[in-house]
Amino acid sequence: MCAGVAGQRGRRVLVVDHQDRPGAKILISGGGRCNFTNIGTAPDRFLSANPHFARSALARYTAADFLALVERYGIAWHEKTLGQLFCDGSARQIVDLLLAECPDTVELALGQAIGEVSHADGLFRVRLGSRTAEAPALVIATGGPSIPKIGGSGIAYDLARRFSLKVVEPRPALVPLTLSGEDALFRTLSGVAAPVVARQGKVAFREAALFTHRGLSGPAILQISSYWRTGEAIAIDFLPDRAAGWLTQAKRATPRATLPRLLAGALPDRLATTLGERLALPGELANLPDAKLVEAERRLAAWTFTPNGSEGFAKAEVTVGGISTAELSSRSLEARRVPGLYAIGEAVDVTGWLGGYNFQWAWSSGWAAGQAL
Repeated sequence: MCAGVAGQRGRRVLVVDHQDRPGAKILISGGGRCNFTNIGTAPDRFLSANPHFARSALARYTAADFLALVERYGIAWHEKTLGQLFCDGSARQIVDLLLAECPDTVELALGQAIGEVSHADGLFRVRLGSRTAEAPALVIATGGPSIPKIGGSGIAYDLARRFSLKVVEPRPALVPLTLSGEDALFRTLSGVAAPVVARQGKVAFREAALFTHRGLSGPAILQISSYWRTGEAIAIDFLPDRAAGWLTQAKRATPRATLPRLLAGALPDRLATTLGERLALPGELANLPDAKLVEAERRLAAWTFTPNGSEGFAKAEVTVGGISTAELSSRSLEARRVPGLYAIGEAVDVTGWLGGYNFQWAWSSGWAAGQAL
């Protein structure tokens, strides 16, 4: 994105990628259909040590701007839940679009391992095998360490430290969480999914949660994982549409009903059975004290899990943290103390929610840097 914008402004650009094909992460995204943006994009959908940093780039190149580009190339698309936009066809269409946006002034150096990087006499020099490329500007657009099997690495942070830029500690985000101890008993539910509200502190997401053989996943859990820290608990509301007092009301209306039967009518059978066993309230509702029903209702609305970790960068869709925004101009993404050095996309301490937000940050930050080069 950055190379295309800069190239269209007459700049000569060399795009270096250690992968032998461009856009590897684009190609695997959205089940191969690329969730290329989200029409609900706004600064409050991003995590950063500076929550206002992304505002400038997102305002100057919007989701509507990228959608217009997609439509200009005749790429059919559809909207899924919560403003997520996907290609009808293949993610390859987005890669082809970006390549087509790069004029002849843009050269791709694919399958090139990045060697020594230096800066002297106003020029940045990058060693690529037997070749050394030099230019007055260098853009770090290398992403983060998420999904190393397709090339994710921490080279962005190595380069930042090479130029004395601060790095906010990176950690996996949009990642499944793992369970141990008493919570590990829920692993027997592997494959069971249900719509829930997942909470961590003041943050809550209403989407599906999925039990796995290692712990918890699904959109609601991936979203909350970006905010979760080791040792913290998360709470899940298994019946978010039930109003307060629903169990005691059910006791009055259907006194001969049982709690397991009520749960089975609202949740997948295996989940209902497991929750019923944990609540340990057998027998008809008429024979259960209201206080115990109120407590059961409270637990179902805020069932607490304390993950023992996550599945790490190997399964993380993105990275929280990265090159500190305090080091960069929010308008141009240029390093304040190293003129000519830029950082964009996931390499920067800006991380979006699940659902196309991280791609939009890539387009917006790439556009902003491309305009400044």
